Amino acid sequence: MTESVFRFHQGTLPLLISIPHLGTDIPDPIRSQLTDVASQVADTDWHLDTLYDFARLSGASVLGARYSRYVIDLNRPSSGESLYPGQTTTGLCPTETFRGEPLYLSGKGPDKDELAARLQDYWSPYHAKLREELDRLKAQFGAVLLWEAHSIASVLPRLFDGKLPDLNLGTNSGKSCDSRILDAVTQSLEGQPFTWVTNGRFKGGHITREYGCPEQGIHAIQLEMCQSTYMNETVPFAYRPDLAAQVAPVVERMVMAAVDTMLALPD
Repeated sequence: MTESVFRFHQGTLPLLISIPHLGTDIPDPIRSQLTDVASQVADTDWHLDTLYDFARLSGASVLGARYSRYVIDLNRPSSGESLYPGQTTTGLCPTETFRGEPLYLSGKGPDKDELAARLQDYWSPYHAKLREELDRLKAQFGAVLLWEAHSIASVLPRLFDGKLPDLNLGTNSGKSCDSRILDAVTQSLEGQPFTWVTNGRFKGGHITREYGCPEQGIHAIQLEMCQSTYMNETVPFAYRPDLAAQVAPVVERMVMAAVDTMLALPD
């Protein structure tokens, strides 16, 4: 099952785009335990493989999940500990949507054995591939940029107040990448129309925090985008090429500014 839990394209740049919440598949045995609302997989990071196609065409490696975060959240630690203590969030195997709706039928839901099986079948293969590709690129280039691609509904009162800024950059409060790289990314945002923030409500999830280690030449940045910048936020969550055409060049400038700056850093 290992190769079937993710989609992977190997590139030629020291750049890995990770999209851990891209997947929408749910295995039938799990689907039978879920509520009707779960079938909408509303909390998917929709269409990011399309939005980030510029990176693949430019030579980036791209790793994307096939299975929904409702099966298991690849951007949570395997221990299940909260990334934002004291704040509302969803767990390793979510039991409710971002809006607080139950995902499982009454009396259903993963027990300890099921959780262990999902870690082995879905979580571990993704992280093994992530580590393998980071190690390959680091060995080849001496440094590598891990760009964590995420998106979310722009208004979710249960998770944050008001409307989220359009572009939310997270570097684990400066710990996951060299500050000069983040500076280059934010400088690339000058003059564009989207609102943005660094290390605000979203500071980077488990992948950013776990793998970002600038002292070892691995620089990690998470971008959490408002879905309103490129798609419709209601079912069926359609991609909006007219909107995407405005934001995709902005994202491309950010990503390439990060790569170029990383490559220019002194050894």
